[in-house]
Amino acid sequence: MKVNGSFIELEKQQTLYDFLMLQNFNLGIIVVERNGEIVPRDTYQEVLLTNEDTLEVVTFVGGG
Repeated sequence: MKVNGSFIELEKQQTLYDFLMLQNFNLGIIVVERNGEIVPRDTYQEVLLTNEDTLEVVTFVGGG
């Protein structure tokens, strides 16, 4: 699977939610795009990832 330009091999099937938790992403400040489409946050536990997927995880940064 490709995540933010880097390849990561999934060793077992997992949900997007589980993957993000294992990678220590803060769900409150990210948006996830999977294969070119934004994934609604309330579906993270339903989306099953495969090694063919491409994810872009964007973190919001506050500032002023």
